[in-house]
Formats: sequence, structure tokens, C-alpha cells
Amino acid sequence: MPKHLQYNKAESEEVGYVLNVLSSIHAVDAKLKEEFEKHLLTLRIKKDHILFNENEVCEYIYFIVKGALMGCTTHNKRKITTYISVENDFVSSISGLHGSGYSQEYVVAVEDTHLLAMHNDELNRLFSHHFELNYIFRIVLEKYYKDAQQRAHIIRVGNAKERYLYFAKTNPGYLDRLPLALVASLLNVKLSTLLSIRKNFSEKDKNKELEEWGQKLELHINKHQSFRHKDIRLQSLANEIGLSSHKLSIVLNSYFNKSFIDYINHYRVNWIKGSIRNPDIMHNFTLEALAYSAGFSSRSAFYNAFKKLVGMSPVEYSKTLNQEKR
Repeated sequence: MPKHLQYNKAESEEVGYVLNVLSSIHAVDAKLKEEFEKHLLTLRIKKDHILFNENEVCEYIYFIVKGALMGCTTHNKRKITTYISVENDFVSSISGLHGSGYSQEYVVAVEDTHLLAMHNDELNRLFSHHFELNYIFRIVLEKYYKDAQQRAHIIRVGNAKERYLYFAKTNPGYLDRLPLALVASLLNVKLSTLLSIRKNFSEKDKNKELEEWGQKLELHINKHQSFRHKDIRLQSLANEIGLSSHKLSIVLNSYFNKSFIDYINHYRVNWIKGSIRNPDIMHNFTLEALAYSAGFSSRSAFYNAFKKLVGMSPVEYSKTLNQEKR
């Protein structure tokens, strides 16, 4: 074991935490809980510190409370990432499990990491006296084996895109959290390839999100006719639909290709155009009255917006409609 590691007796809440995880697999009796209270250890290691090295016996099995570890090996002077584990994962030497031999990989902290540990001598003793612990670790190892088999399969037969999708699906959030160079090594793809694939999918996700919020904005505007409020502002509209003003600005600029005022005026002008087509409305209201009802605060703002969006003044538009009727 690296000499810099400082093991201490685990606190009661730390013991309780790992026992809750074990109990979710199988009930743990009082005697086994007492053993964990006596023998469970805690340690914290800084990012980039080695937990155990290649060609040495790993004396403990570890449980990650917080942080991330990666298993690595070297081949032809090239570092290869064999696995990445995060919170609630158990970690030990794969090739020398339970201290049965020398480790073929070394394990290093990807982040500052809080670990719980039990010495293999104590763990093996508990295995011989507590059936439930054997069952629990059988389930843990089965899950690890299935995950490892699936990972090995996709790396052998999948292309770079399939490997990326596999990792993103089975490890949600990891791509934003972990160094991409490590993920590329784990998936056996070049970092430049991983970056390119991720960029393409990020653009698709971004466009999908813009479309969803754009549609939500349209539904809200049509239902509540928010554009008719003279005091409407970017911030107030953003609050109405549950977006930040910054995000709403992105939706307007990137999805609708409009500024906030042009977007609102577009609805106001279309509402006025619809009113102009209705003879009953035009018989009872002037154009200026319609403009104020639509949300315009002045006659000049109304005329300027209408001409910008329609290409003619509202009077000219009204005359054109009358000529069409004839």
C-alpha cells in the first residue's frame, strides 16, 4: 500500500451509510453490524493520488462514499484505463481480489475521494461466519461482471459512436464530470474522436431543447395573449414560462431568429391583421384603438412595426383587403 494513506476508524454515520447500501441487497443481522462498527476504516485521498499500485497486493476492499477512482494498467509504455468507479461502487484489485495475489492494475483518484475500507483478512473471516455477507458480495460481483462484460463487448464490436452512446447511457452525467481523456482511454477511442462525437450530440441535444422551449413559448403566448400587455418585458415573459431571461433570449435569437421586441410585435401585428379582416371589428374600432388593444403604446410604434413586418402601412393593408373583396 502507498505509505501516504492514512486510515482511521470509521465514524458511526459512515458505518451506517455502507450498511444501508448492503441492506438494500440483503438484511444484515446485528452481529455483522457490530463487526462493521469494529473493523470498518475510513480514508480520504486527493485527486491524482494512488490508492494501490501494480504488482503489489491490495490489502483492502474499498467503498466509494464520494469521488471517483480509475483502474489503469500500462502496455508498451501506454496507460490504459480499465474502469472508472464513482459513488456507491466497491473497488479492489480485480486480478488479486481479497488479497489473493498481485494486482495487474493500479488505482488512482480522479477526484478528491472519500473511501470506506475493510482489510481483506477481516472480510474473509466475516465471509466464513455470515451467510448474508457472501450473498451480498455475490450480487455485487455479478453486477460488476455483467457491466464489465457489456463494456468489453461494446469496445470489441462497437464503433466509436456506439461506444460513446453506451457510456453516456450507462453512466449519466459522467461525461460532464470526468476528464474526457480518461473516458476516451476507457472506450479505446482517440480523444479527438470522442470530442467530435460529443460535440455533434451536444448540438443535437441543444437544438432539441431549443425546439421544446420554443414550442412551450408559442403555446403560452397563444393561450394567454401575453403580447397584449403593454408592460411586457423579457424578464416578465421568462418568469411566466419558467425560464431565465438569458435562456429565453437564446430561444428567441437562435430558434425564432428574432429579437424580443420583434417577436412580440410579430404577434401584435398578426392579431391586428386578423382584426382588420373582420368587418364587425372594423366597424366599431379605429386602427389606433386596435393598436392599443394589441399592446402597442403609441401610434408611431404601431405604424413602424406594422410596416417593418408587413411591408406596407396598416391603412394600405386595409385598402388592399377592401379591393380584394370587390
